[in-house]
Amino acid sequence: MKAIEIVPYNPDWPKQFEIEAAKIKESLGDNCIAIYHIGSTSVPGLAAKPKIDIIVVVKDPASTITSLEAIGIQYKGEYNIPLHYGFSRRGDVDLNLHVYEDGNPEIELNLCFRDYLRKNAVARDEYMALKQNLLQEEDVSCKKSSSMFSEYTLGKDVFIRTILRQAGFNRLRFLKCTHYGEWNVARQFRQTYFFDKVPVSDPYEWTFKHPEHEHEHVVLYQGTEIIGYAHIQFWKEYRSAIRIIVIDETKRNQGFGRYFVALIEKWLKAQGYKSIHIESSPESLQFYKCQGYSEMPFNDPDGYKNDSRDISLGKYL
Repeated sequence: MKAIEIVPYNPDWPKQFEIEAAKIKESLGDNCIAIYHIGSTSVPGLAAKPKIDIIVVVKDPASTITSLEAIGIQYKGEYNIPLHYGFSRRGDVDLNLHVYEDGNPEIELNLCFRDYLRKNAVARDEYMALKQNLLQEEDVSCKKSSSMFSEYTLGKDVFIRTILRQAGFNRLRFLKCTHYGEWNVARQFRQTYFFDKVPVSDPYEWTFKHPEHEHEHVVLYQGTEIIGYAHIQFWKEYRSAIRIIVIDETKRNQGFGRYFVALIEKWLKAQGYKSIHIESSPESLQFYKCQGYSEMPFNDPDGYKNDSRDISLGKYL
């Protein structure tokens, strides 16, 4: 993995953003609603990787791929954020683009973090010191963790969460498990709410390291607190299954479960999946029926044994 380079603040970065933003707006036309300079290069006085981070807010994210690649900005996927369209360009001015549909909470999160650092020199300098310390720790910038991100990136997590709490960020967010803390909560939720009832140690933790095109583990955040978890499996013929979904006991009966299911469905539909399946307990049956699910064969290709009381439900996306 290439070593991470941090350089002193460059007053040309805002100008570079304006030039690139104009090109992006022209490329996207009426699809573009707003465009923002984010990340460390957007904070005066903050040392940063010399890459301009940009958020583009659009009406239709999927249609931006062709337009942006036509001007040399390559699509890279969603990374750890469902419904995120990530792009990059390397050249005279390096760019990282983050395209979101209007209303996505990641827009507010990034602006909230940026604006807090712009207004608070102490926090800005603490962040700069943290980045420098991380780079000095056994050359952590070259270390790749077991997740998709470097130890350097993961090492900033606690600071970023602290700033977001201080700034009052409290939106609901939907992320793939990536950070150590997210995996720990996933383990805790699975064991506490499912396998302790058997009781047995979680027999399916191996799916944490399974290829992501077969299993995905996602969490629902409220602000910086994880309040929900789901295990999704991908099958052939564009079928998908929710193996486990749970909202923390203290957050139930507040609409979070309904919201979480709707986000998962929207994401799966954007990925091209045609149906979603679940084996519901009798106690949860009415909840799923209210979300548009009806009785449908589960047809589990793996043939895992289920609870004899479970009802096979499904929904076309």
